[in-house]
Amino acid sequence: MFTVCWSPKGGSGTSVIASALALNMASANDETLLVDTVGDLELVLGLPRNDTDGLSDWLQAPPDVAADALSLLEVPVAERLQLLGAGNKTQAAISPGNPERTVLAAELLSRSARSVVVDAGSRGVPKPWLARDAHAVMIIRACYLAIQAALAEPLTSSTSVVLVEEPGRALRLSDIKAVFGDHNVISVPWDPAVSRAVDAGLLVHRMPRSLSRLNELFNG
Repeated sequence: MFTVCWSPKGGSGTSVIASALALNMASANDETLLVDTVGDLELVLGLPRNDTDGLSDWLQAPPDVAADALSLLEVPVAERLQLLGAGNKTQAAISPGNPERTVLAAELLSRSARSVVVDAGSRGVPKPWLARDAHAVMIIRACYLAIQAALAEPLTSSTSVVLVEEPGRALRLSDIKAVFGDHNVISVPWDPAVSRAVDAGLLVHRMPRSLSRLNELFNG
């Protein structure tokens, strides 16, 4: 399974949702790879920040660097879960100077025998990440600006929508379903336990129950 998480607007929780999806898959005994194109996942997962090479460095590497070198850049996160970090040239993971290598990375990841979750951030999903059989997951808040930004992006037929449902918003889940009703739409509640887990670096060890609802993405 190849899943690409993205958001039309920053601050929607894309990195947390991508991390939670990958952790849920790994806890269900799936060998899982979490791919960071933004540079936030180490901190979200409570891992020490390091300056080792990652995806962006591989994308900018010369042609003589083998394709299988990508797997050598992975680091363990938890049982059955590996992280392919963004690396030292993070911007290259979003707007690579070598489009052929980006296509190659997408092909390698989409063909993996493992479950792969990509955090594509909020700068729009590069087309190569929406490879054949990719399951796109758009994370959104019930915000008019976010909805308008989402409508400006072409959504694939396989796109699912995750609404992070916050108290006090004028728009609700029913409004999101009215806009994106052709897609599988689920909601996860805004939960202070998630912020506490991330702030303490404990998301890997103390997954809030509210994030278990993400399993519905693949049952809808």
